[in-house]
Amino acid sequence: MSEKDRFRPGPDDVQAARKTLAGVTRVTALEGSRYLSDLVGAPVHLKCENLQRTGSFKLRGAYTRIAGLGPDERARGVVAASAGNHAQGVALAASLLGVSATVFMPVGAPLPKIAATREYGARVRFAGQVVDESLDAAREHAGRTGAVLIHPFDHPDVVAGQGTVGLEILEQCPEVRTIVVGMGGGGLAAGVAVAVKAVRPDVRVVGVQAAGSASYPPSLAAGRPLTLDRVATMADGIKVARPGDVPFRVVAELVDEIRTVDEGQLSSALLLCLERAKLVVEPAGASPVAALLAAPGAFGGGPVVAILSGGNVDPLVLQRTLRHGMAAAGRYLSLRLVVPDRPGALAALLAELSAADANVLAVNHLRTDPRLALGEVEVEVHVETRGPEHCAALSDALTAAGYRILG
Repeated sequence: MSEKDRFRPGPDDVQAARKTLAGVTRVTALEGSRYLSDLVGAPVHLKCENLQRTGSFKLRGAYTRIAGLGPDERARGVVAASAGNHAQGVALAASLLGVSATVFMPVGAPLPKIAATREYGARVRFAGQVVDESLDAAREHAGRTGAVLIHPFDHPDVVAGQGTVGLEILEQCPEVRTIVVGMGGGGLAAGVAVAVKAVRPDVRVVGVQAAGSASYPPSLAAGRPLTLDRVATMADGIKVARPGDVPFRVVAELVDEIRTVDEGQLSSALLLCLERAKLVVEPAGASPVAALLAAPGAFGGGPVVAILSGGNVDPLVLQRTLRHGMAAAGRYLSLRLVVPDRPGALAALLAELSAADANVLAVNHLRTDPRLALGEVEVEVHVETRGPEHCAALSDALTAAGYRILG
């Protein structure tokens, strides 16, 4: 890593990045949320970086980094690795600055993100199953071709660019007391902390990680970045096994707290953003809202700003995540029941479900389970319900009607 890479970005760097980004990035909206405000007991605002150009905050850091390259570096082109959001940011930034770009993406990256990256003008190549493996391929490409690696979070220019989100928050909500931000490698959280703490050291900055990819808690405990053996989360935007060296130092010094959220909380938050705020947000972007839902009492005492970092979500992933969120909220129930294998039995079951006001979404039969007696059939039903109490009442009604529920 060069001496510049070891440099800790400061408030002046964030201000310089803002000048660089003038006319390139949007000042995204800050929207109030009555539902979350009532839940938390303090005003809650949503910083809508999901409405940024390319659909996420990543353009800020990518453009700042590429704009800072010299003529010789630009002539060699740039290379990056990303599951999608950084890829799109690099692709658009490079296109705007007249620089060729190659982006390595994990195998299985969301198709809309792949298509968008190509449409912005970058060459897309695939390597590895996770971003860290794609990053290894990008480094190899940089060493072989001389292309400049545009790291998704581990460079002071990138951190400074992301920090411009914090400057906008201070202007849009001067009375803010807490900022909640999702974290993978830590670039956004570090940038926001640098920008905000220089002006308002009293503002609490809370980072949020997916429980299955939470590299910061053990790393902070050890005093150095550690690599997780395994990462697993639906939130591909924060699915990172190791904190970045540059953001780690800033996070250790300036970020007040790190919280983790599970997959159910992420999907519930995504569902809430869609239903209540009318905003399409990807799971990583919904992570701050997930933290508010998981522990609303921990965020009282003043206005809260939750950064919705991105909105680039595969429609198929969105469908699965919404279903997961509905299940977590008790609005989607899957049951396996034993019914007699005779004419009219299924109709009778459906009549029971109708009487209980459950909306049937799907029905499956199974006749070969060894747990079934002769003359029995297993029926799996997926129903839409009104919440946890309705789920419990539905199960009780089916049991009272003589049905054996397997799960």
